[in-house]
Amino acid sequence: MNMTFERVKKQIAGKPEKVARYIKFCSAKKRKYGKAVKRCRKCGRRGGLVNKYGLRYCRQCFREEAEKLGFRKYG
Repeated sequence: MNMTFERVKKQIAGKPEKVARYIKFCSAKKRKYGKAVKRCRKCGRRGGLVNKYGLRYCRQCFREEAEKLGFRKYG
């Protein structure tokens, strides 16, 4: 069984010293750049982002929203 950060934190909730130590050493690193930071503004996906012009849509959501944004399909 895969133990996630939140799940373990919930298990040791009654032990404040353990929780403090666990959070200090086992929490995920805050990212400043890269794939883990950028997400689709509509659905939250991380892959296939269209970042150009500050759109921040994944390719699937971009296809749905493109016409509303003023893009036209050619070819």
